[in-house]
Amino acid sequence: MENSVIKSQAYGKDLVHVVRVVRHPDGWQEIADYTVRCLLSGEAFGPSYTKGDSKLVVATDSQKNTVFYLAKTLPAEKVMVPEVFATEVASFMVNKYAHVTACQVKITTKPWERMEFNNKRHPHSFYREGKESRWTEAVVTKINPPSAIGTTAHVTSGFYGLEVLKTTNSSFVDFWRDELTTLPDMPDRMLSTRVQCQWKYVAETLESLKNVDFNAVYAGAKRNTLDAFANDPRAWVHASVQTTLYIMADRILNDFAAVDDVYYALPNIHYFPFDMSKFGLKNLQSDAEVYMPLADPSGYITATISRPPKGKL
Repeated sequence: MENSVIKSQAYGKDLVHVVRVVRHPDGWQEIADYTVRCLLSGEAFGPSYTKGDSKLVVATDSQKNTVFYLAKTLPAEKVMVPEVFATEVASFMVNKYAHVTACQVKITTKPWERMEFNNKRHPHSFYREGKESRWTEAVVTKINPPSAIGTTAHVTSGFYGLEVLKTTNSSFVDFWRDELTTLPDMPDRMLSTRVQCQWKYVAETLESLKNVDFNAVYAGAKRNTLDAFANDPRAWVHASVQTTLYIMADRILNDFAAVDDVYYALPNIHYFPFDMSKFGLKNLQSDAEVYMPLADPSGYITATISRPPKGKL
């Protein structure tokens, strides 16, 4: 046992649920609702694994307290955007503790929607209904530990649980066939998926991350996902899920220079026309009106789309 070595390690606090409310003098209020994971790593934590020595272990409860402390003491603009708050927490940890080499902070949020009455947004009442979850992960690492003078910072963001469906303009035809193939061509079909999308930012320093409008990228990624799914004619002509995925990611990369690559996972939630021929009714292909949803087994389509290597543009 004593001859084994620690290949990698990280420890910390998970599922820290923190809510910050910003109250403006005019009565307008804002809310951020986060679930936070904070993980610390560094060679100094090795003895806590191999020798039971916890002298340098920053208690996970202390990490939880730090999240709440920073949510209270940081200016609102550094808390209300999850990417900014994640980098603030990670930077605080690597700067406060000399023996911490890196801090990884992941934040998940399912935003509250502001209520509207008579086309007027309510100043302090919100609702949450069937909305996707937004998340981000920031990793701040010392370049020359234990010194905190130089650090790298990497941020990845995304969303999951965005359920979409369209009743036409999707197809699956001219695919590989052999003796195990039973699926017929489907020149027009319903398409539904539960979108998982994530993107990695180009910036690698805390200073360069300050120039990124994270909320705009999130809104744009969601907008391009929905618009490509519903409206992009390229996704109608070549209407496979793979083509739709590529178009979604390509549009995000074209719109946001701050994004380095985009990953999608699109499970194909099948809706098959129910065969009613036994009842003397036509309900297949062009006659289809009644469908049987099948959550599993489902297709599962993934890809990471990136910019071409320099020199190959």
